Amino acid sequence: MRGKGLNCIFVLAVLLVLSPLRVSARDVPEQADLDVTEIIYEHTGDAYFWHKVPLPVIVRSRTTGWHVFLASALPCAGFEMAAEDSPYAGKVVENTPDGPVRPADLSITRNVLSLLFSSLLLVVLILLTARWYRRHDVLHETPTGIAALLEPVIVMIEDEVIKEAVGPDYKRYSPYLLTAFFFILLNNLLGILPVFPGGANLTGNIAVTFVLAMCTFIATNVFGSRHYWKDIFWPDVPVFLKVPLPLMPLIELIGLFTKPFSLMIRLFANIFAGHAMLIGLLCVIFVTARMEPVINGSMMAVSVLLGVFMDCLELLVAFIQAYVFTMLSAVFIGASRQTNH
Repeated sequence: MRGKGLNCIFVLAVLLVLSPLRVSARDVPEQADLDVTEIIYEHTGDAYFWHKVPLPVIVRSRTTGWHVFLASALPCAGFEMAAEDSPYAGKVVENTPDGPVRPADLSITRNVLSLLFSSLLLVVLILLTARWYRRHDVLHETPTGIAALLEPVIVMIEDEVIKEAVGPDYKRYSPYLLTAFFFILLNNLLGILPVFPGGANLTGNIAVTFVLAMCTFIATNVFGSRHYWKDIFWPDVPVFLKVPLPLMPLIELIGLFTKPFSLMIRLFANIFAGHAMLIGLLCVIFVTARMEPVINGSMMAVSVLLGVFMDCLELLVAFIQAYVFTMLSAVFIGASRQTNH
């Protein structure tokens, strides 16, 4: 029975790893026709379909107003998917006498739907946790259910990260930092799942990480203390580093923008790279599909084993990247709350 259980686990792991690719050797007429780069970008980018299920396209024409239809209906009402050699490749364009142009596009794409779902799921989890605390005596009862799952994580992040990095007024920033942590963690985990509601590369999208980094940028600089700004424009360094050439103030000013930039790139690059590596490993199976059976079979085994390993590694990376983003955001906010030395 134990051997059968291990075999079932292995089969499920193989299916979990292979299911995101959704191509077969029959779909590869020639080895040279398989563009691995295109496959990686197709599975890590945004799209108007989710696992071949068409999503709503909401666009506004310059002449005929708003249009709503499913992506499977394209071309429709003068709209079509841009050609692969177009600068708008992968996007819906409108055909006009002057050529294809991008309309105002509010479509529910894969990333948008994933964002809505994960945000709603996060709100539900937090509200369920809060309801347990409202209905129970926290001093004499042990949390159960969702509260028991989230409480240790919340306490760890607040006590060991936020409180230590921000300082005395850490409670002012705890809601944002905890929300950022759980939002990133939840979307990282959902991105690993190959089936709905997973499979979207949301935190591997630079637009999403840009918005998260901008939230930290605003929290750091809008609520920064006067001593923080004084140290930027008139730091405690020798005068010749400030007058006549404001070298140190210029360096400090550049640092205002490099900090959120590093947050944005770090999260985007790590999540995108993990997904790209996993898909690249699986593509080895189809790259070798036209070779000898021994070569293809051995490479399939190697690809599957490495894919399972990468999936397990992605679970670790999902937590680490959420932790690092929250920790660095707390450090930047704490630096902006400094007082006179």
